[in-house]
Amino acid sequence: MSRTTRLSLLLLTLCSASSAPPVDKLADAKLCADKECAYTISVARANEDFAAPDCRFINLKKGQMIYIYSKLLPKEGAGVFWSGSVYSDRYVDQMGVIGYFPRNLVTEIHVYNEDPIKVATTDVDFYCI
Repeated sequence: MSRTTRLSLLLLTLCSASSAPPVDKLADAKLCADKECAYTISVARANEDFAAPDCRFINLKKGQMIYIYSKLLPKEGAGVFWSGSVYSDRYVDQMGVIGYFPRNLVTEIHVYNEDPIKVATTDVDFYCI
């Protein structure tokens, strides 16, 4: 095999390995505490377990506390999803990971921002690594 062919194959392999799988955009807009969605809107408690179907979502365990960073404004006929990060003494491997989960599986227990702002979503909001 020639050197050019080997380099071409190597480059092709590296390029395909670095591309992320395509995923659907869940919404065109979201509600956030600030325009960067860096601050917590509220804290919620999981009412039941949830197994993440793909890398955009996070697993939830009943009773777990979740810090809410954004609330997606759903497309017509789509589910309502929020994004957040879990907090639990039992499930420390999930702490700090931000992902989506169905809104109907949690109960808000404290609202920090009563007047969130509408922010457009981007493809990066739904990007899987």
